[in-house]
Amino acid sequence: MTWLRALREVVRSGLTLEEARLEPLLALRTAVGMAIIIGPALWLASPAYAASAALGAYSAGAATFQRTWRPRKVIALGAGAGLALSTFVGYLAAGRLVTLLPLLAVWAFVAGMAWAVGSTAGIVAATTVGSMLVTITLPTSVGRALEHAGVIALGGVVQAVLILLFPIRRWGAHRDALADALAAVADYARRLRHDPTAAFDPEPLMTARDAAVVTPSQARTRPTVLHGPRGLAERILPAVAALADPDVGAPAEGAGRDRARELLGAAADVLDAAARSIRRGTPAEVPPASADVLRVDEEHEVLEGPARRAAERLVELLGEALEIAGSGSTRGGPPAPHGPAGAPFLVRPTMLRLVPVVVRAVRRELRRDSPVFRHAVRLAAVAVLGYLIATRLPLGHGYWAPIAAVMVMRPDFHQTYARAVARLAGTLAGVALATGMVRALGPDAQLFGVLAVVSAGLSYTLIRTGYAYSQCFTAAYVVFLLAMGGQAWEQTVPERVVLTLLGGALAMLAYVVFPAWETPRLPGRLADWLAANGRYAAAVLRSHAEPTREHRADMRRAQLASREARAAWQEAYDQARQEPIPPRGLTSREAEEAQEALKGFDRAAMLMESLVPRAGGPFTPEAERLAEALEADTAQAAVAVREHRNPDWGRVEDVLQAWPDAAADRSPVVRRGAELQKQALEDLATAVSRTPLERDTGSAREQQRARAALAAEGDESAHAQRGG
Repeated sequence: MTWLRALREVVRSGLTLEEARLEPLLALRTAVGMAIIIGPALWLASPAYAASAALGAYSAGAATFQRTWRPRKVIALGAGAGLALSTFVGYLAAGRLVTLLPLLAVWAFVAGMAWAVGSTAGIVAATTVGSMLVTITLPTSVGRALEHAGVIALGGVVQAVLILLFPIRRWGAHRDALADALAAVADYARRLRHDPTAAFDPEPLMTARDAAVVTPSQARTRPTVLHGPRGLAERILPAVAALADPDVGAPAEGAGRDRARELLGAAADVLDAAARSIRRGTPAEVPPASADVLRVDEEHEVLEGPARRAAERLVELLGEALEIAGSGSTRGGPPAPHGPAGAPFLVRPTMLRLVPVVVRAVRRELRRDSPVFRHAVRLAAVAVLGYLIATRLPLGHGYWAPIAAVMVMRPDFHQTYARAVARLAGTLAGVALATGMVRALGPDAQLFGVLAVVSAGLSYTLIRTGYAYSQCFTAAYVVFLLAMGGQAWEQTVPERVVLTLLGGALAMLAYVVFPAWETPRLPGRLADWLAANGRYAAAVLRSHAEPTREHRADMRRAQLASREARAAWQEAYDQARQEPIPPRGLTSREAEEAQEALKGFDRAAMLMESLVPRAGGPFTPEAERLAEALEADTAQAAVAVREHRNPDWGRVEDVLQAWPDAAADRSPVVRRGAELQKQALEDLATAVSRTPLERDTGSAREQQRARAALAAEGDESAHAQRGG
């Protein structure tokens, strides 16, 4: 992608209005928390204390809107404590640049490294950098600095208390995650009716699993309905895939295919009903026609063999899903343990036990080629440089420039640039709106305090619809806050616009100077996914070779690792497609073809997983030899992909050639699944294999295609203008 096209995509993304469900009650509760602490501070103390109170309450409230599965009150308390600490430490070093700048650099670097833990930690940590820059100008002594820090922390406490006293849709995010997983499997079942080889994106299942990981205290209050359906969705997924597939399930045409389509449609209806039940906390209601379709008639059933076994298994699993979803409105203790080693739930560490986990995560990212490490370096450099430049300009409130830069910066190119565009656009609109109101209303601290709270509430309401639209009301909130303190709008408005533009420009320039491109990493991500898929496929084959509990547990662990590798590849691939640099190692076409091949390989393993016999069932000795060959070949091929060499599948070919013929084969389904995997591996080899000449000219061809696409867009635009 060229820089011009990348920048056009950045502008479009930054100004896009995203479709998201608004949560006005949550926004109202958070805005009330701001009002509770700003009002007394303004009445009993001064506008300076009210500004500190507003900062703590606003930032702690905004942190609770981030995507996280921990209790919101814990997030509010943690954000308030971090803001208070950064404020006090910043004041202690604020007297001289020789002490402030090193502290700012170290604090910003640590905030950047917080992305190693997750996006929520990274975003909350970035707000503490902004807090340090804003509030060091307010206190006049160490005692006053402690008071301001206490007021900021109190803002987080107030938000946490309101969450505790007025819970709104408790466990709502967890219910949505589980319902989305069931709805995704329902959508997959409907697509299989028309495309029996359709691919499935496991991201909703991964999100549901992440939501199912809870602390011991959460497990005691979790609704019963949130325990079982996730595991059922995991088991229903391969069942519907096996039923629909013409190679191992229902025939491609005839009465069997019609029956399979009926069962898939009914399964989709049942899963949608279960999803609605879990989302709303009401009993499930299944259409009677769908319930009739799911009755398997022993005498008149047209499906035979593996297809019939898949249909019977699917009906059994759907019955379990309805039984659990039927109690969607009940709450109670956890059911009998079902997890490995008798674990009643997936355990998330408490805040204290999270410390060593955070240390390990940060240590893994402390390397020069890590996107998180490079983001932390950029954050530290931009915070210091922005502060130095802004303080040398003949403008007040110089901290706005580094704050704007810190708040828009992300570890990847596209988000950083899109947020910079969105912040500038939102700031211009918000400042213009608020300035007009300040001019019309005249000086009134109490009224401006009310307007600040209202603006913050609107910002919370629109927080998921796009950064530009939320930032519009955030900018208005800041203008009202400054007006509450007696700042003249004639001075603050141009300062805010100019310094926001400066901060955004520094953030964008920093990524050009010290980037973290994903394009060169694509071969490594692809190799990781290939190796993980090979281990998953081998684990499935070993379960066929010897169906034991241990092999099933190994298969599940390998499946989760494969999904994580696939998610890492998908994230890198999506980012690489938006980066304005030429391809390195893999062209866009090769990456797309390799991705489709590995999806087919993963799907074949899922089909075989659906037909793994129960513990103590019949075994397939040939599967063990194929598992060894497959795991070895994929591991060796992963190394070849990293080193830009052609992969080879010699061991797999030898095992398949030695497999018994169709007449003597006791496991035709496993054999057919292995053949599908072999075909997918050959497609992968075709996608990534190139001759020496092609290695030299592949990048040039990709650039030529990009230029041709750009020229075609220009021709279409010119033609449209002439037509207009």
